[in-house]
Amino acid sequence: MSKLSRLSFTIDSGLERRLESLVSKSHYSNRSEYIRDLIRSQLVQEEWEHDEEALGTVTLSYTHHFHHLNEKLTEIQHDHHKAILATTHIHLDKHLCAEMIMMRGNSSLIRHLADDMRQQKGVLHSALSMSSTGKKLT
Repeated sequence: MSKLSRLSFTIDSGLERRLESLVSKSHYSNRSEYIRDLIRSQLVQEEWEHDEEALGTVTLSYTHHFHHLNEKLTEIQHDHHKAILATTHIHLDKHLCAEMIMMRGNSSLIRHLADDMRQQKGVLHSALSMSSTGKKLT
């Protein structure tokens, strides 16, 4: 386990009440864990802003009946096979599918791939979840 440091800071009492409410609503056992996660979230955001190596997951929902959509999505992934870590495809109903594509690479590449997949005709919705390899979060 890493060495822990104790910090002390001063905040307005109204802000303290809001912090305590956020900690409680988020089901954290204490405010230290909550604040550590806030800091880590900011560090991940900086990794993405500085085009560093990152992890990203794209979730797509689409109609599989759209002309050659499955082939186009597969081609995009094959063209960038080094960045694609895993994919999961599920059938939501007779016409709709969902796919999750986990990627690793510079954040600009992940964003580019997410945008490319999102722009295909027949994609109904797309969401990019940004994460970190964790190398710089300790």
